[in-house]
Amino acid sequence: MTTAFDPIDVSGLRLANRIAMAPMTRSRAADGGLPTGLTAEYYAQRASAGLIVTEGIQPSAVGQGYPDTPGLHTSDQVTAWRTVTDAVHAAGGRIFAQLMHTGRIGHPALLPDGLVNVAPSAVAASGQVYTHEGPKDFVTPRELTGEEIEATVADFAAAARNAVRAGFDGVELHGANGYLIHQFLAPGSNLRTDEWGGSVPGRIRFAVETVGAVAEAVGAGRTALRLSPGNVFNDIEEPEPDAAYTALADALEPLGLAYLHVMEAPGRRELTSVLRKRFSGVFVLNPATEGPTGPEALDLVADGTADLIAYGQLFLANPDLPARLKAGGPFNTADPATFYGGGAAGYTDYPAL
Repeated sequence: MTTAFDPIDVSGLRLANRIAMAPMTRSRAADGGLPTGLTAEYYAQRASAGLIVTEGIQPSAVGQGYPDTPGLHTSDQVTAWRTVTDAVHAAGGRIFAQLMHTGRIGHPALLPDGLVNVAPSAVAASGQVYTHEGPKDFVTPRELTGEEIEATVADFAAAARNAVRAGFDGVELHGANGYLIHQFLAPGSNLRTDEWGGSVPGRIRFAVETVGAVAEAVGAGRTALRLSPGNVFNDIEEPEPDAAYTALADALEPLGLAYLHVMEAPGRRELTSVLRKRFSGVFVLNPATEGPTGPEALDLVADGTADLIAYGQLFLANPDLPARLKAGGPFNTADPATFYGGGAAGYTDYPAL
């Protein structure tokens, strides 16, 4: 029987186990969107993961939605990330960069002068975002033109090439949690009637073309996608997601991607199973749970529901999580007060066994 502690091959990349570190925004980048020495220490501490997926990294300046998040669109950012990947590889780990364009989620106060938030349609999300000036309501984004959509696809591909130059083993595109790719997929945020919206083929087109462009830029075996079908986070309206996501899985199937990563919404296990069957490649699951994903999720590898299980908070607080899971604990408890911003406290000071 396969267990979560067995190795797995992902497009020729051998992972030591099937326990992934899920992407988690930590908002600790330096000016210029640069990861720091603390960033390198943080990820290297967690190198015993079968696969680390980084925090969301903006592929362009306009893609930033939160304070102090890192980028991969300047040469200085590439150089800074090389320090991180070198540290992870020296510790025996594997690491993918998650490319995250937040679209309508964010605020112009977080962007360089003159830039405004963009999205498939001029539909504001309800809610607020924290800025250095305090919380601010989400604004109505500017609708992307067809030419700007093509340019955004190119931005993702350029950032993926930068990721490889920075030493990452691959890239994961963030198509979940209400960010730009998800905004195109969801009918509540994509009101377009052109080739980028309307029907299911139109709504999935941006995801398909972006994945395809990244795969062409760095190789399909270095390209992955994260999805969260039916997830209402960030004011997403997606009441009947099955048709769009099965169509998307069918479109992705021939590409030979590194993996498909599903962040499961409550009550969507049946759709998860359908996507697992439609996508024959490696399937990573962040399962729906009442609280943070716990040790019981390991059984989902044994029963074939997924090939890898992604852990968020438990990995944040337990740098040696695979060893703790194998031993049955004990587990450090994550401190929400230190999730975002700050220094080493709640970042690199969680003890190992």
